[in-house]
Amino acid sequence: MTEKVTDLLHLFDEQKFQEDLISWFKKEQRILPWRENKDPYRVWVSEIMLQQTRVDTVIPYFERFMRLFPSIEALAEAEESDVLKAWEGLGYYSRARNLQSAVREVAESYNGIVPNHPREISGLKGVGPYTAGAILSIAYDIPEPAVDGNVMRVLSRVVGIWEDIAKPSARKTFEEVTRRIISKDDPSSFNQGMMELGAIVCTPRSPSCLLCPVQEHCRAFAEGSQEELPIKSKKKAPRPVPIAVVALEDSTGKFLIRQRPETGLLASLWEFPNVELSEGGLKQEQIKKHLRDEYEIDSEVEKELASFNHIFSHLKWQLTVYKGSYQGELASKHFKMVDKNELQNFAFPVAHQKITQLILESEG
Repeated sequence: MTEKVTDLLHLFDEQKFQEDLISWFKKEQRILPWRENKDPYRVWVSEIMLQQTRVDTVIPYFERFMRLFPSIEALAEAEESDVLKAWEGLGYYSRARNLQSAVREVAESYNGIVPNHPREISGLKGVGPYTAGAILSIAYDIPEPAVDGNVMRVLSRVVGIWEDIAKPSARKTFEEVTRRIISKDDPSSFNQGMMELGAIVCTPRSPSCLLCPVQEHCRAFAEGSQEELPIKSKKKAPRPVPIAVVALEDSTGKFLIRQRPETGLLASLWEFPNVELSEGGLKQEQIKKHLRDEYEIDSEVEKELASFNHIFSHLKWQLTVYKGSYQGELASKHFKMVDKNELQNFAFPVAHQKITQLILESEG
């Protein structure tokens, strides 16, 4: 243990902190579908879904996903397109692809049993230190740290850690502190208790300190600095990207859709033909030229249907949606002509799901 962590935990009553936290968690924990049992596969799926996604949003997705893919074997054998469709709307689709890839490795290399060794589980695709710690502690009762944003916020206040939580060096401090204070008898309840505390009591703004079960251990509360912690540097604002999207319809009422490349942002999802616009505003001739040059599509770009923004962590799509007409052969296997009532059978990014809805509404 580093000298810094020893100093941070000087006079900290680890045993009493564990008792207070775990006792509170067992009484007050929310009823969530992934807590019905400690099946490592269910824990794994839930933790991947919960990354950067609210609990209330995840619940129906988790329940549907488990009905469709109730076991390691079911997910390993599924078509990727079906997995992406089940994930549609959750965002960060690489999570779904990485999860299925890792599950296939578990099926092939570990006889379908999620490994319970830190080195083996950390070697699976998409399983970082937090996810590995969550699965090992929650499912297998192994005292491994599971440090996410909620846990860092709780620890920064309780222990008094004045480090920028956005920096990798700070994460190491939090993991080392957790490794020191985690309950060896019940690491599952301890780690879940820390997550739960950060989610419903020790919130980012206006924490409910008077209701906190570990208030007597909290240095920030004692010093009145709970609103100042954690320290977190601001992210850069997402870069604006103006995009024109064209819903192209042929004479039979079918629409042209395209599958995105297998790598990169929103890989393998379906979308309507679109063009990232250069500076100078929206020009229909520019859009037509791009569709012809990039996709070998000869089209007419007609009326504007809508405009809206869609924000990623690093990008801000500024979308203008047009209706257009199209005649001709499909340029490649990555294109399909789809009846409007069948559009919802394909996995689209959220922004293009909105366009699908626009089409259905405008077409009656």
